[in-house]
Amino acid sequence: MNAPLLPVAAASVSGADLLLWVAVPYICLAVFVVGHIWRYRQDQFGWTSRTSQLFEHRWLRWAGPLFHLGAFMVIGGHVVGLAVPASWTEAAGISEHAYHTTAVWAGSVAGVAMVAGLGMLCARRLLTRRIRLGTDRSDKVLFPLLSATVLLGITATATHNVLGPGYDYRSTVSVWFRGLFTLQPQPEAISGAPLLFQLHALSACLLFAAWPFTRLVHVWSAPIGYLARPYLVYRRRTAPATAPTAAGRTGRASHSGRAR
Repeated sequence: MNAPLLPVAAASVSGADLLLWVAVPYICLAVFVVGHIWRYRQDQFGWTSRTSQLFEHRWLRWAGPLFHLGAFMVIGGHVVGLAVPASWTEAAGISEHAYHTTAVWAGSVAGVAMVAGLGMLCARRLLTRRIRLGTDRSDKVLFPLLSATVLLGITATATHNVLGPGYDYRSTVSVWFRGLFTLQPQPEAISGAPLLFQLHALSACLLFAAWPFTRLVHVWSAPIGYLARPYLVYRRRTAPATAPTAAGRTGRASHSGRAR
């Protein structure tokens, strides 16, 4: 039986490509999984978002919803763009042109909302003294890394798909991404991608590695059960019996004394 033929591009994979697009992603995924297990077993008390709402709430009232809404939309777009093959969306009746047009403009709106919210959160942390003093080492790593990942993604989209001629990342970056989870990594699929997409992918890998050791763990503790929780019943407490006054107590004591 003849051995299967390998793609020509696979023969040109260098050691640097294997390190960047195979070793680093798997190391980051391993740290992501093991780190969460360690954090849950060793630091359940710190498994929280460590909210600073008591220190400042005016900026947070706008920054929090903007960031979270934009993040949910960005994550949803990445799941569809990276995990769902183009053949599946075409089979569902979505043409390639319609997909890319929707992805670019919806992703741009989501990215702008996420950047605006993240920028306000960072500014709030820097400008409010009490919040700045409460910033720990994990936050000093998380906020720059998260900002770099988001900005690189928006810059890549704007440079190549909004202002540029367009780049089909689903034929390169998405193929590499899915190959990691099927244990068939294809570093050659991303090694030829534009630099901004490569930097965005690497920064995302580092963000996943840092995830278990930062406040991002609160994502897995979202109060989903709150939506199905039964209503709480509030009952008015009856007024307590009035305590006797000092004069009344003195009078009763004197009367008891005379009786004796």
